[in-house]
Amino acid sequence: MSAPKISVYSLSDLKNTTDDALPNYLTSLKFQQSHFLADVRLALGYSAVVIAGVTFYADYKLGWDATKYWTLWAVVAYFILNGALTYWIWGVEKGKIFTGEINDTLVSIASSVTKHKPVYNLQVRYGKPGEEPQTLKISAPFTRWFDSDGYFVATPFQQWLASEIPAIGEADPKKVIRGSGKNEEKVTDTQQIKGSADLTKTPGDGGARSRNSRKAT
Repeated sequence: MSAPKISVYSLSDLKNTTDDALPNYLTSLKFQQSHFLADVRLALGYSAVVIAGVTFYADYKLGWDATKYWTLWAVVAYFILNGALTYWIWGVEKGKIFTGEINDTLVSIASSVTKHKPVYNLQVRYGKPGEEPQTLKISAPFTRWFDSDGYFVATPFQQWLASEIPAIGEADPKKVIRGSGKNEEKVTDTQQIKGSADLTKTPGDGGARSRNSRKAT
């Protein structure tokens, strides 16, 4: 089944498609995904919906006078649950799209984008249980794994993850691209410095050769 086509101008579509692809890739590498955050979010959301539904049904069947006392407490409970849901999404989940572990290494990944900027940002926390987790921030343009027609291409996305995140690279070493990311930037800087030095030497060498030619004459 081919990947669905999306609009390359829709930042939310680009992010959502990429968010869905990341946990699918990690679970294919035998990462054990934890659904605790999603389960709590669903429980809070459905509880609020059930309270609203039961309250409406009781009011419809029994009338306002018979249910107004219970309706008051139902409204309070509804707003408490919605407040808890909002806090859970923004204060606990904080954009997390994957939490899990592999080989006793805990991994948590949160994604984000900046408005009008087609760049995918990831904040990764990983480490052994009981140890201080390490935090890694990486980013890449969506054009790295979306073609011009809006189709998601999995391989370059997986290569980027494996090359930048140690736990993923260890699980899928064939996808690691050596010299990518920061290392590539360092090599480029070194080459630039070397190139500048060569350019500096060239006039001097030419001048020396010119002087030697005049002496020989």
